Amino acid sequence: MDNTARNIALVPPPDRRQSETALAVARGTARLLRSLGFSCISELPLPSGRRADLVALNERGEIWIVEIKSSVEDLRADQKWHEYRAHCDRLFFAFTQDLPCEIFPEDTGLIVADAYGAHMHCEAPEHKLAAATRKQMTVRFAMAAALRINRLVDPQGHADFWE
Repeated sequence: MDNTARNIALVPPPDRRQSETALAVARGTARLLRSLGFSCISELPLPSGRRADLVALNERGEIWIVEIKSSVEDLRADQKWHEYRAHCDRLFFAFTQDLPCEIFPEDTGLIVADAYGAHMHCEAPEHKLAAATRKQMTVRFAMAAALRINRLVDPQGHADFWE
């Protein structure tokens, strides 16, 4: 197995930095994405070394990245979101209804969410991925999903290999 697969966390570690609000927004957003025909993975490491909050893939191979923002300060502190565009067809921010839409960049989509669901406030502009990048992201997504499931089904079966 190549080193890329080894760098993908089998089960993402709990991120103690995330607030309850961020976790709730992620859950509601994942529900919306599933209703739109996407499967999604949280905390997926990207080829750039960054980690996307949610990455979604549909049967047409479209890849969306959703960054979760729980506060104005959270958005202001995040200078890395521009880099995510290179790894997706559409880039979104998901947030609670308590945050004003005006603070988010105009060239991203907006999703308003809570723990129970979400709605698309505005669509993200499309910027199609190159074929090689799409393949790389699709394989990364599939490997992470399969490895996480394997780890859940057989936690001891991977201990020696992955640690």
